[in-house]
Amino acid sequence: MSFNTTTTASNASCSLASSQKTSVRGGRANNKLRAQKHAIARQNGRRASSLVVCDGTGKFVVGGNWKCNGTIDSIDKLCASLNSGKITADVEVICAPPMVYIDRVQSKLKAPYQIAAQNCWVSKGGAFTGEVSAEMLKDANIPWVILGHSERRSLCGETNEFVGLKTKYALDTGVKVVACIGESLAQREAGDTLNVCFAQLKAIVDCVTEKDWENIIIAYEPVWAIGTGKVATPDQAQEVHAGVRKWMNENVSADVASKVRIQYGGSVNAGNCDELATKPDIDGFLVGGASLDGEAFVKICNSAAHSK
Repeated sequence: MSFNTTTTASNASCSLASSQKTSVRGGRANNKLRAQKHAIARQNGRRASSLVVCDGTGKFVVGGNWKCNGTIDSIDKLCASLNSGKITADVEVICAPPMVYIDRVQSKLKAPYQIAAQNCWVSKGGAFTGEVSAEMLKDANIPWVILGHSERRSLCGETNEFVGLKTKYALDTGVKVVACIGESLAQREAGDTLNVCFAQLKAIVDCVTEKDWENIIIAYEPVWAIGTGKVATPDQAQEVHAGVRKWMNENVSADVASKVRIQYGGSVNAGNCDELATKPDIDGFLVGGASLDGEAFVKICNSAAHSK
């Protein structure tokens, strides 16, 4: 199945966003010193945010993508396990249950847990059987949505451009976005990891404004490591995250590059989270299978204490 994303209205929205970005690019010269500080911080192995004032929370952020899993009984038990666990780290936590259970989970989970949807439609609701609009998410007080996940891209034919359009529409509706990027095993072996990620990012950048990035989290998920038990080494993950931040610095702004949070996803678990969290450009995790285990997920959330 594939989607036609070449509608006049959608293209117009991206064109408008591109023109808005052009107006801010003229001010990039003013960010030169900040960018230089950012580079120095990287060389010293520290977060650039230690040198750049961040208007956002700046918190380590962990998301749990429950995907198409669960029953009423198992969902209730998972919520109870999460509520009984003690999250001691300074961390933002987002859980994305299946849509049919989202209201139930929202009523059961306590702070600090926030709720995300796993997908939403590219435009206003209507005759789109099986879809959920961003307006519906907003109406149901669901603050986040995951967009561009590799399973949506591969199974539903969602293109980079389509993900960009969906991202912009969700943001304009008032729903914050976890935007997923990542390469396949063949693309990694061909040495195309960064180029693939940059193309996916560009499709989003072409549709959003610089201010929109205040409400976007980037989730880097190497496709070959999702649900396979394989995981990128901490150094491999850090290399991609640093490359993404550098690309954002060069193509959006130094300010956005220093503030945007970049999660790592791909078989993150209770055994590898602490080491991954120490890397300077890993700002959190998007967790799949391990998020269905309350005790393990709480441990992953608490790995934020190891972040630098």
